[in-house]
Amino acid sequence: MSQNSIRHKIEQREKDTLSPHACLSVNSRGREVEEQPCPIRTSFQHDRDRILHCKSFRRLKHKTQVFLSPEGDHYRTRLTHTLEVSQIARTIARALSLNEDLTEAITLGHDLGHTPFGHAGERVLDSLLEGGFHHVRQSVRVVERLEKNGRGLNLTAEVRDGILCHSKGTGPVAACCGAGRAMTLEGQIVRFADIIAYVNHDLDDAIRGGVITAEDIPTPLRDYLGGSHSQRINAMVWDMITASQQGEAIVIGLSEPMLEQITALRDWLFTHVYRVPSVHDDFTKAARVLRELFEFFRENPQQMAKYGAVCLDGDPLEVSITDFLAGMTDRYAMKLYQEIFLPRPWGTL
Repeated sequence: MSQNSIRHKIEQREKDTLSPHACLSVNSRGREVEEQPCPIRTSFQHDRDRILHCKSFRRLKHKTQVFLSPEGDHYRTRLTHTLEVSQIARTIARALSLNEDLTEAITLGHDLGHTPFGHAGERVLDSLLEGGFHHVRQSVRVVERLEKNGRGLNLTAEVRDGILCHSKGTGPVAACCGAGRAMTLEGQIVRFADIIAYVNHDLDDAIRGGVITAEDIPTPLRDYLGGSHSQRINAMVWDMITASQQGEAIVIGLSEPMLEQITALRDWLFTHVYRVPSVHDDFTKAARVLRELFEFFRENPQQMAKYGAVCLDGDPLEVSITDFLAGMTDRYAMKLYQEIFLPRPWGTL
């Protein structure tokens, strides 16, 4: 069997087994820079592997999800969040006979541009960078330009689009149309899988951390979604699978009652977890770390290379600083802050 026939066999399997509504690898809109296809992997499998092996992906293991640089072994980080989103999205894609490889590639890349210190870091950079900052746009910038010292990962259009359209913040969970809606059904799944993952694991971590108890969850939410972590995820995933199958068509979404419950749970988490002083105060301090590092490098740009920054030709200084800070892990940002701003004891005897 030749290598090329392996990829062709996988592509044929997609045609034979996936839904007519699935995005087939052979129908991809392609890459910005044309290249020879991999003889073994489809284009979406190749994208998944490029993301999995890139440096930005590895750094997610030391980036905050909810709790700042958690010392406990069982709290989520940005990496474990990404893996949980991937599992949920792949389950839904498989159940709907959509392209699981495309779905997985989008999920693995969706948070590559996230800052250290979670959304607190994002707000700082948004206030400092002219034109603003959002981790979604930064994730696309990572895969298009920053990885591989300015060459980027050259991903397919479908994966880049899915990354761009995954986030909703405090806005509507469902994007019905327009720029917020991914071009593929697989990309649309990721938007929902992201919130299903984070409302559940953030709730689980908040209970683990003693911020809330399971009994604090409003009774209507517990009655509708279930009393355990697994029950809540199962209820949301099952609802999404059944709600998305509309006769011969597939329309990705949740039932109206479930959409209301998830939105209510997200809003409750903002009030009782994300913004409570015991969680929020440390992020106020962390925001100062990024703000002062930004100002330091703006005044001392020659110092950036010393600390590992890679400045791409043609980028304004503020953009290069933002790229550098956004790519940091929590612990590296704090270590760098200590090295630059705090005195060190004299060590010579």
